[in-house]
Amino acid sequence: MRDTLYSNVPFKLNEMPHHYGPHVHLVGNPFLLTQLATLCSKGVIQPQINRLVETLYVDLVKTVLNAEFPRKNVSLPTRMIDSTPQGLYQGEVIDPQVRVVTVNIARAGTLPSQVTYDLMNATLDPTVVRQDHIIMSRMIDAAEAVVGSEIGGAKIGGDVDDAFVLFPDPMGATGGSLSTAISLYKNKVPGTPRRIITLNLIVTPEYLRKMTTDHPDVIIYALRLDRGLSPPEVFGTEPGALWEKERGLDDRQYIVPGGGGFGEIMNNAYV
Repeated sequence: MRDTLYSNVPFKLNEMPHHYGPHVHLVGNPFLLTQLATLCSKGVIQPQINRLVETLYVDLVKTVLNAEFPRKNVSLPTRMIDSTPQGLYQGEVIDPQVRVVTVNIARAGTLPSQVTYDLMNATLDPTVVRQDHIIMSRMIDAAEAVVGSEIGGAKIGGDVDDAFVLFPDPMGATGGSLSTAISLYKNKVPGTPRRIITLNLIVTPEYLRKMTTDHPDVIIYALRLDRGLSPPEVFGTEPGALWEKERGLDDRQYIVPGGGGFGEIMNNAYV
């Protein structure tokens, strides 16, 4: 007789209500928001910042695994199998044969992608997990405002056919860099991904507009929405209800309230 208790394990994502569409998920997690608030606080530098980023991404990746990845039913012997034929775990696990590509967008995305890569290797069959690398830089004008982004180099280890392609990038500001990187995978890399998912710590309304316009198929997971430069009538409304009025970027395209330049602080490189 087989116990079916764990043959269909329910998982319900806890997320903030919003009006940005079904592919946007603003994760509602008090613990992670507390850690993120500390991460963004003035005076938080190395080594604390990397430890916080790692903590945040471990939980964010777990959330995506639970919510998005397919499962399969297994019958696995436990250590009790030698003493009783009932010593089997029978139930769902995350399908270990799902292909995954995590993309390191240097430099702020290097540690998040490595955390994602390590966790995927510990959860799935490592032979179907890969990490790619892209060097990108913002293009700025004479007033130091961001006007675009360009790819300086890339190391892509193969096709992405039927793979989950993950972009763990902490700050979703303008969306320009990430949109360019996603376009590279859609247009230049062989194969059709099963899903493309971004994993962000902070996003702005401008980022969400850019991403949902350029890539409406992309799934976005974020811990926090920052819209601190919006007019007063926006505050207190559900995110996206007054999307056209929401603003989270200053004139130099920095997020407000934000956390400053994560890439600079994480690498002790203020250039």
